[in-house]
Amino acid sequence: MTRWLAGAVAAGAVLATPAFAETRVTYKSAKAGTSYYQMGVQISEAMKAGSDGAIIVTIEEGQGSVQNVMEVRARGADYVFTTPPSLVGLAQGGKAMFEGKGDPAYDEIRALFPIPSLTMHFVMSNESEVSSFADLEGKTILLGKGSFGATEGAKYLDLFGLTDKVNIADAELSNAVAALKNGQIDGFVTAGSWPAPNVVEAAASTGVTILSLDDEQVAQTNRTRLVIPAGTYAGQEADIVTTSLPVVAYTTTKMDEDTAYQMTRTFWEAKAKMAESAPWWDGVDAAMLSTITGKMHPGAIRYYQEAGMPLNDGNM
Repeated sequence: MTRWLAGAVAAGAVLATPAFAETRVTYKSAKAGTSYYQMGVQISEAMKAGSDGAIIVTIEEGQGSVQNVMEVRARGADYVFTTPPSLVGLAQGGKAMFEGKGDPAYDEIRALFPIPSLTMHFVMSNESEVSSFADLEGKTILLGKGSFGATEGAKYLDLFGLTDKVNIADAELSNAVAALKNGQIDGFVTAGSWPAPNVVEAAASTGVTILSLDDEQVAQTNRTRLVIPAGTYAGQEADIVTTSLPVVAYTTTKMDEDTAYQMTRTFWEAKAKMAESAPWWDGVDAAMLSTITGKMHPGAIRYYQEAGMPLNDGNM
């Protein structure tokens, strides 16, 4: 009897001790099929591999950056989401689309790491002979509908005095490359990570010129200046100066410090590997930390301090 009891106790102890502590995280980014959703898939795979299975990330399709922020109100410690820092600031201040929808939960949002920025591309066919914004007069441009790129593109045309001087094609952005090949449009505007898949396709199949902004134009946009290096796209012999909207992976203070630390460390350690299959990760570096204007999670801060990576005073 004694022997049986001892065996039972030992067996119970083995059953009660897990092989490892597993942390499950939900990562909410963008709609399925987009480059940002694919980034989430890569991050999920990197977290599993980099933590030896200790962190399991489930990808959840997002309906937009604003909605990602709003869901903070009902989510727990396992919620990670992507959005531009500017939207977090608006939520915390109860401004713009968050007016009348303020919530104390927004004040608990904390940054982890930057991901590829939404980068503006004004893509013109070589046949259009457009090499600057001044050359756009009389040309037909496809902006798309309902996206950040469409809204931002229309804003730039207005800022540069071109709104009534160009023809706007009534078509979806998904048709842009085909329309460019067929000569139905002279160019299109798109915003996404770089290299952008639709721009890669257009450059390789048709031949394109991607417009650069001068310093005055960049200042007019109130966006972050970004340089796309020469050689990024087929036929691109010089750097392209354009603008971008930074995008960051966030969580809240509900996440424990160790999990935030491990996620941040694993992301940076896996970035080079992820870039082997998706070059857009090459555009992410330590300098992008300067675009994170709000507070960072204490776990992320611990990693950046250990790694000697620069932070803003407002990140603490």
